[in-house]
Amino acid sequence: MEGEASVNKLHTQIEIKPQGQEPPPPYSSVVDNSEMDIQPEGKLPFFKSRYRQRASDTWLISLLVILHLVAFITTTLFNYFSTGSVFFQPLSENPLLGPSASTLDKVGALRRAFLVQNHLNWRFFVCPWLHAGIIHFAINISCMIFIGIHLERDYGPLRIGVIYLLSAFFGSLVCSLFVRNNPVVTSSGALFGLLGTMLSGLIRNWKVYSSKGAALAALFTVLATNFLLGLLPYIDNFANIGAFISGLLLGFVLLLTPQIRQMSKNKAGLFECGVKHSKSTIKLKQKLAVDRPILRSISLILFVILLSGCLVALFLGIDINHYCGWCRFIDCIPYKRWSCNDGPNTCEIMKSNSEMTLTCLYNGNTRVFPFTNISQARINDLCAMIC
Repeated sequence: MEGEASVNKLHTQIEIKPQGQEPPPPYSSVVDNSEMDIQPEGKLPFFKSRYRQRASDTWLISLLVILHLVAFITTTLFNYFSTGSVFFQPLSENPLLGPSASTLDKVGALRRAFLVQNHLNWRFFVCPWLHAGIIHFAINISCMIFIGIHLERDYGPLRIGVIYLLSAFFGSLVCSLFVRNNPVVTSSGALFGLLGTMLSGLIRNWKVYSSKGAALAALFTVLATNFLLGLLPYIDNFANIGAFISGLLLGFVLLLTPQIRQMSKNKAGLFECGVKHSKSTIKLKQKLAVDRPILRSISLILFVILLSGCLVALFLGIDINHYCGWCRFIDCIPYKRWSCNDGPNTCEIMKSNSEMTLTCLYNGNTRVFPFTNISQARINDLCAMIC
């Protein structure tokens, strides 16, 4: 017996754990293969990367940017072939460094005469893709990328795409009720729809997000910047206001809860630090479970009423400027470097061999241009500039 015991002692296996390595957890304690980026109190930072970023997360915003870029290049080419020399008009004619008024008319801008007399309703679907100039394009697209990427990652491309398109169309409808006899574009309206959506998402999921003050500051900074830009010619601020209201209401209807995205285990986003706890995930899921059907129903009813009212007013040909004399200052502020006048401009034309002199019969301004072979539409552009 003593011999067998000694043999067993010799065959005893001793498990030696290498220093620095932790034993794998038991199967019951293994968490899912990914971990949320949630703060300890169970909240999501609105403007921080909370999960592993993939290219497919923002395909909608990327597609929209490409479509806007194609429309802008097309407008620029139209302007080049119309003028025969330049891609962009000088700042004295277009303060946003963009095409002429006649070029905007050709590519689909909104104008009172086009809607009332010619009934060119296809412009409602083209105008939201047009920009008034390179300055407008750069600011609008940059803000759209900044706001749109976060919304698409949080709420998915389907809901954000529906809100984007409906807000753009609703903004054009509101524009048609205030537009005067100057060409305007409404591409900023879709951006304001995203801003309204962002605000509704913050309000609806107020307990879910952290850093709400920073998110609100960013929202109102982008909103104020683009609204001030809308005080220049060719950008319609009423489309921006209408699209913002549309995005706000549709956000309450469609943005039920942000998507719970996850990130790879043992990895964090660019701005993250520290280990997140599963208790925070449970708290977040409890907050996301709250639904507000009454708020959704009221918002949907209000949106349908506003949409129906704008469509009826459009078919009746209502011009709100007849009832609101000061509304034009919300859309365009007169300044010595540009004109907000939408009345008929009449100029006296004198041509020589190589020069053309235009004299505005409204204010007496005169200007000499070193060319004569231009179209009547281009002459109207120059006449509007000096008047």
